[in-house]
Amino acid sequence: MMMFRWFLLFITFGFTLPSMAEELMSFSSSLNQTRYQSLVEELRCPKCQNQNLADSGSGIAVDLREQVHQMIEQGKTDQEIVDYMVARYGAFVLYRPPHSSATFLLWYGPFILLGLGLLVFVFVVMTNRKRRGVSS
Repeated sequence: MMMFRWFLLFITFGFTLPSMAEELMSFSSSLNQTRYQSLVEELRCPKCQNQNLADSGSGIAVDLREQVHQMIEQGKTDQEIVDYMVARYGAFVLYRPPHSSATFLLWYGPFILLGLGLLVFVFVVMTNRKRRGVSS
């Protein structure tokens, strides 16, 4: 029974540790803290599939949160921090990738497919109407 208690304590501490780490960061101003929260929610963890830096518990996310904190406290702008992350990890770290020729299908592919599907639907309906008109 004693072992079970230690196990529960260990699990509880393990889940609260990341949230405690967030609270330990000190900022020189509340604006810097707001910028930090905004940036770690907008940047994707390079290791995780669909988690931002704020939600991820991976080691690299912890390191990147610390890096963002340091860069904010050094006076870097949000754009400089984002540019640094993109230069180091690629456009994957952005939840909203920029509009470019490389991301054209990502942004407009669904609309193109929807338009093609609509054209096929109209073509099938028109073809069926012509067949019904001829056979009647």
